[in-house]
Amino acid sequence: MNTIFGPIHSRRFGVSLGVDLSSSGKQCNFDCLYCELTPMKAISHQQTVTPIHEIIHDLSEALLNHPAIDVITLTANGEPTMYPYLDELVEAINSIKGSVHSLILSNSASLSDEHIFTTLLKLDQVKLSLDAATPEIFKKIDRPAQGIEIGTIINACQRFSHAYHGQLFIEVLFVRGVNDTLEEVAALNHALMDIQSERIDIGTIDRPPAYPVQGLEFQELYTLSQQFDPSLPIHIVSRTHATATPSRYTSDEILTTLDKRPLTIDDIDALFDNESKKEFHNLLNEGKITQIERSNIIFYLPFENSERKRSKRALKS
Repeated sequence: MNTIFGPIHSRRFGVSLGVDLSSSGKQCNFDCLYCELTPMKAISHQQTVTPIHEIIHDLSEALLNHPAIDVITLTANGEPTMYPYLDELVEAINSIKGSVHSLILSNSASLSDEHIFTTLLKLDQVKLSLDAATPEIFKKIDRPAQGIEIGTIINACQRFSHAYHGQLFIEVLFVRGVNDTLEEVAALNHALMDIQSERIDIGTIDRPPAYPVQGLEFQELYTLSQQFDPSLPIHIVSRTHATATPSRYTSDEILTTLDKRPLTIDDIDALFDNESKKEFHNLLNEGKITQIERSNIIFYLPFENSERKRSKRALKS
């Protein structure tokens, strides 16, 4: 059984059973600088295709062996939307998954294809990547196959977010010296303002990359997060919290910080010194700070602004 892997516990998506739609090797319409897979020229179509019946057989057995699953995650050694029978596969999965959610991890490049667009509407959860918003940086970081343009991708993501009724997640991965400039963040912010998402996860390289590039420190990610509009549901995804230097915050500074950017308890542990953490818990006990959940992630924010800070997806529904 090489089409199924896991279960894997994800803090963002729960207990996941992975479905690899390119088990023969890397097949992708991007060749991203940060990819953990072997460098390979971007292609437009899968050259080796796994039969649907094989995937469904393997998945059915895995579901029997692992009943306590939250999500079935469609992914690949590359881009899962390149799988030529994706619509039929999603229909088949929906017929056997029961209460388990279906999720796809996509780089967004194929979303302008109306057939793919319609197929993804049938999934419970969709995670779309958007690493850049300008043509120059997009081509530099994601190294797409010929004919793929970032303007078309952004437009498709925006349209999809307004048509989709499931849980939509956006992921932005920052690479040092590539897409981490204030100008590129401003362009990303502009694009994201018209995407209605449950959560926007910003992160950086945390596995050995395909090319000699570097990630950002947690403090740098936090600084970048403050450049986005406060209404956007930003979540910092980082395994390098320990590299941050804790600082002293007054109660007013804590409330102001949480107002500009709601934080998780991991963020607070990284950014606040011990006295500030005590003050944070005091404010929490006094009801001046509250919490909201965005699909398995708890964020803290000032109580008086909790309605304003709900995700755009929540506001839409």
